[in-house]
Amino acid sequence: MSAVARRVRARLGPRGAFLFFMGIGKVCWGVGLIQEPPSLQGLELLTGFAPLHCWAWVWILAGTVTFGSAWVPFGQDRFGFLAASVPPALWAFVYGWAALLGEYPRGVFIFLWYITSHCGVIWCASRFSPGGGRARPAERAVEGSPD
Repeated sequence: MSAVARRVRARLGPRGAFLFFMGIGKVCWGVGLIQEPPSLQGLELLTGFAPLHCWAWVWILAGTVTFGSAWVPFGQDRFGFLAASVPPALWAFVYGWAALLGEYPRGVFIFLWYITSHCGVIWCASRFSPGGGRARPAERAVEGSPD
């Protein structure tokens, strides 16, 4: 079993592992929205276009794309990071809009939570190279040189 886990871990790398777990989380969130829908307060802008269960499928689809992108090579995984960002960015905007309109004052905090805890983390993870190394070798860098 540990040999299989090592092979999967090596295949995924750090970016893939991030997308792997992020994808599972988004699918679970979408399923949870269908199984036990939350209060619609603050989500009226979304539910004015489609019922909540349709928006749950957006989370599920984005999670599936995110999960699938965990298995592709570096550079091709950008669609996973994009897919991971879309639902929380959309929900952040909707909650922020509801707060601006005064319809759901708590929405400003939910907006900030989605932007920092979801989008911010995803965007930061997307900036790391697979090896986590520096962009240029340390031995080439000379103190005081422009690059």
